[in-house]
Amino acid sequence: MTDWIGILKEQTANGDQMGREVPKMLANPDIDEAQVKTLFAALEEQADFAEKLRLALEKFGHDFPVIKEAERLEERYADLAASAAEKLKGMRS
Repeated sequence: MTDWIGILKEQTANGDQMGREVPKMLANPDIDEAQVKTLFAALEEQADFAEKLRLALEKFGHDFPVIKEAERLEERYADLAASAAEKLKGMRS
């Protein structure tokens, strides 16, 4: 049986770390366009995974607070991906 709560806890810890690291990376004046594109793609992939995790938690009938935590994780990655997209847009202007 899959430990969905364990996966959520692990992913939430990773999301917290990314929430601290991504703004630092994007603020680095030496970051180049290829690095930002790679970061954006990785964040989009994490957002997709978080969405699938949330859907699995819903499917298996987990409590509302667990679902809300999964939604927050999904939103965090989507927001981080959006910040990378904005940086990329700014680099291309």
